[in-house]
Amino acid sequence: MNTPSRESSGTLWSAIVRQTAHALACGALRRIQTRLVTIEDGGVRFLIRQVSSLERKEQHAQQRKTESPSNRAANPFLPCEPDLFVADLSDTHLVLLNKFNVIDHHLLIVTRRFELQENLLNPADFRALFDCITQFESLGFYNSGPAAGASQPHKHLQIVPLPLDESAPHLPIEPLLAAARNDGAVCTVPGLGFVHAFAALDEKLADRPQELARIAFDTYLRLLDASGLHAVDVDGEPRQSAPYNLLVTTRWMMLVPRSVESTEGIAVNALGFAGSLFVRNDAQMQTITRLGPMNVLQRVAGTIAA
Repeated sequence: MNTPSRESSGTLWSAIVRQTAHALACGALRRIQTRLVTIEDGGVRFLIRQVSSLERKEQHAQQRKTESPSNRAANPFLPCEPDLFVADLSDTHLVLLNKFNVIDHHLLIVTRRFELQENLLNPADFRALFDCITQFESLGFYNSGPAAGASQPHKHLQIVPLPLDESAPHLPIEPLLAAARNDGAVCTVPGLGFVHAFAALDEKLADRPQELARIAFDTYLRLLDASGLHAVDVDGEPRQSAPYNLLVTTRWMMLVPRSVESTEGIAVNALGFAGSLFVRNDAQMQTITRLGPMNVLQRVAGTIAA
């Protein structure tokens, strides 16, 4: 039986805005300043953000490890920081603000008990995700472990509001998606040269989030299968057979198997495959300009055979 959402439909966005104001005022939320550059490549207007203060996040994480006797004690989600708490979703999940946010109102959907990030997603994860992304225009995503860009071992999905940039009304990759099949069948998107599996969802179900979540979970299993990934039983829990990134909206889903975490020092997480990449400094900006963003994605995910 589905566990009902504790956050009433339509109220989440106001809770996000309210808690963001509080967290900024008390210093719990630490915005990371960026410089935005756009690069056109392969029919996609990529957003490249140069993240000038990413080191603060890494220093904070290292400090927690130093202060704590074990990795579990260093877990920022158990217990969560109260000033970052947004809402209870269910008996299994809650919503937090992302402490070090590059994009405003960046959210984390976190399991209440410890689960590994490498565990496969389950129906409760999808119910929690769709309880949120059906309330405001947004992109959900999942980095399934360190090789896919995850910085914490505790299972967490993420959400960013759309658009990612005020100059464009859609995700950077969305113009290419019009050429993909829209019947729900698993396919690849013409023009996306990196290895992936794509499937459309019925956006008319956005006002029925639990039904859409059930369909999305079934779609997720088909995307895994199409990508050659499967469950590996570890101590009674289904663990992934290889790392991947997952992108989810109320209209479509895309799964990208990962081969490596980075190329030439440029790390890529799920947002990269939506067309939003991050670099640390001028040298990496020059590298991504030289290689081309699509080539960077192909290097970390593999290239579709011609």
